[in-house]
Amino acid sequence: MRAVSANLFALLFLCTCASVFYVWDTLESRLERHKRGFHLGSLHPGPPADLSTKTFRTLLAVPAAQRLHSGDNNVVRLEVHNLTNARDQTDRYHMNVDNKGSTRGEDPVGSPVEEGIFWNKLLDDNLLVGFTEEHARAWRERARGYRIVKLEHGCGRISNQLATFSDGTKACVRYGINADQVQGETLTYYLASLLGIANVPPLVLAQVNVDGDQWASVRRRVDELQWGERAVVSLTEWVSNLTGVVTPAPLRQQQSGGGGLHPLRAELRNKTAAELAELMQWSDLIVLDYLTANFDRLVSNLFSLQWDPRVMERDTNNLLRTPRGDLVFIDNEAGLVHGYRVLHMWEKYHSAVLGSVCVFRRRTVQRVTELHRRRDARTRLLERYRDNEPLSSLLGFLSDEHAGVLQDRIDRLYKHILHCKGRFSQL
Repeated sequence: MRAVSANLFALLFLCTCASVFYVWDTLESRLERHKRGFHLGSLHPGPPADLSTKTFRTLLAVPAAQRLHSGDNNVVRLEVHNLTNARDQTDRYHMNVDNKGSTRGEDPVGSPVEEGIFWNKLLDDNLLVGFTEEHARAWRERARGYRIVKLEHGCGRISNQLATFSDGTKACVRYGINADQVQGETLTYYLASLLGIANVPPLVLAQVNVDGDQWASVRRRVDELQWGERAVVSLTEWVSNLTGVVTPAPLRQQQSGGGGLHPLRAELRNKTAAELAELMQWSDLIVLDYLTANFDRLVSNLFSLQWDPRVMERDTNNLLRTPRGDLVFIDNEAGLVHGYRVLHMWEKYHSAVLGSVCVFRRRTVQRVTELHRRRDARTRLLERYRDNEPLSSLLGFLSDEHAGVLQDRIDRLYKHILHCKGRFSQL
């Protein structure tokens, strides 16, 4: 009897183990299929593997089996949608790889930093983040022509409003406390465009006119807000599904004496492609904020460290991320005009943040270098502003004094880049 009981117990135990193994194996298989099939947005076609989770080294050595376009065996493409319009499609990554899997005959497993101070050219050239010029141009045309059918809270302070157009798209309307804020927001957008930094949402100016077609539907709301008739406001494209962004560890460490973002950081070689893409965008953000003296982002966090030692571990002001990893630089009203007026209060923090970075996007450095050598930042910014904004004469431009400050900051940035090059180019 005891033998029979023992045998039954053993059989029951084996059945239980087999059941657990079966359930575990099934769950694991489903999880694996889920990972293979997961893409941002269920309608987005993609490769059989998620390249964003691969390390930088793996990304440079993409196997031939993952070359998606059979008509071009030397190109790997990830097709993605534009930031806010599913009909607008752009090629996000274009990896030009020869038959041996190398670039320009070189070892595909390279450093994320080249020539001491530049992000790897392959990754930099082929990572097209942000708002394309074509998308921005089309959005500006629509924003100038569509009727505004609703104004509501949703874009920061109460004086700003979230506008809904007749086609259902939305924009943040900035009615500044004074003209400085609208000027700062607008001119920062055009300076970013001049530098090739595509992370600032498209922007147009509009004149509040409740008797005109565009504003007639929101006359009552405009009266409630007590907006001045004929006031010039800015409309910035509203982007959905954004999340907060924490300052990356290398930049947080710099603020506590950790050395900053530079080529000697060993962990850069182990970063994923997505992590390197974000760091590249951060380097552009710091360049733009330094030139505009925008104190309402990373600089304000640095200032707050004196009473809040964990501020760098929380979301950064006025910086958001799309589901695909694009950083969006929002609310730039503190830049240029107002930022220059209070520069004496913030300059040591601006210098500290700039000093934390010695790796840059090649295109950004080229444009900064050109503006430094030609010394025509004011002229080129004004031309771009006037050529693209019919209401530019109503809002005005930088004073001669502030235009001089902009050129001076370009020159200082150029010298910092030279300093970084002298320090790291021999590595």
